[in-house]
Amino acid sequence: MLIEVRGLKKYFPVRRSWSDILKRRKQKFVKAVNDLNFTIEENEVFCLAGESGCGKSTTGRLLVRLLEPTEGQVLFEGKNIYDVPKKEFKEYRRKMQIIFQDPYESLNPRMTIYDLVEEPLRIHGVRSEEERFDMVYQALKDVGLEPPEDFMIRYPHQLSGGQRQRVAIARALILNPKFVVADEPVSMLDVSIRAGILKLMLDLKEKYGLTYLFITHDLSVAYHMCDRLAIMYLGKIVELGPADSVILDPKHPYTKALVEAVPKGQVDYRRKLKEVPIKGDVPSPIDLPSGCIFHPRCVEAFEPCDKEEPELVEVEEGRFVACHLYR
Repeated sequence: MLIEVRGLKKYFPVRRSWSDILKRRKQKFVKAVNDLNFTIEENEVFCLAGESGCGKSTTGRLLVRLLEPTEGQVLFEGKNIYDVPKKEFKEYRRKMQIIFQDPYESLNPRMTIYDLVEEPLRIHGVRSEEERFDMVYQALKDVGLEPPEDFMIRYPHQLSGGQRQRVAIARALILNPKFVVADEPVSMLDVSIRAGILKLMLDLKEKYGLTYLFITHDLSVAYHMCDRLAIMYLGKIVELGPADSVILDPKHPYTKALVEAVPKGQVDYRRKLKEVPIKGDVPSPIDLPSGCIFHPRCVEAFEPCDKEEPELVEVEEGRFVACHLYR
């Protein structure tokens, strides 16, 4: 395996008022990521899906060490990346990259496309200026920005949203990484160009042997892109397995509700799911519910759900569910 996540947690402290400080109220935390355990195999597309605010993007940033964890380990090729001193982490940075969600914010508007794509090469001291030019030329060609010489002299504001995201992909891949976090790479793009970007990412995966952590809130995208799918809710994984199995035959009540929300026709349903309602709103990640974190909204909740937290257990080969219905 390429990536192994063990007991990963990330808690963000909540800013306290003067009244809280004077009254010595206990510090509270937003539990964005709360004890994750999973693995990512080499040359796999592993997907994290769930509602906004469930901790997907925070997990992605933790896996490439853009954030430091509160607790836990991320093993890359068998070594915990958080044990590597920051001064020595530069070599690991070349092996793991991230594609951000918003191509309008992730590209410096004062830099040309050539400078944006060449910047990682200069930071890592890669080769001569002539070789860097050839690598930038090839990277732009790989992502479909042709002829590359026409795009090199442009600025981000002169490109469309889809072209900007192609530049972001080229910049992430120019160092030839092994592992790439794709944080909702098509959610900011028009529907008409999403398919082209997704196909490009799959083509590049095959060409360069990449491994993706693909983050999305759209299960129809996950169905077509991913090998395995993990469903997150309030910082925890509630269901995990092959993407087609999880979407076509969901086990957890939360997954059933998410699948039912997918517009018909975007996923090839093999059976008709009955509508699965969800009660109320998402609880605060500061004060998580006792027992199963989903029980306040679950229509199938029963006696132990509000007292005992279910473990993620294997219910079928390769299928894991955290629900008392499958104890």
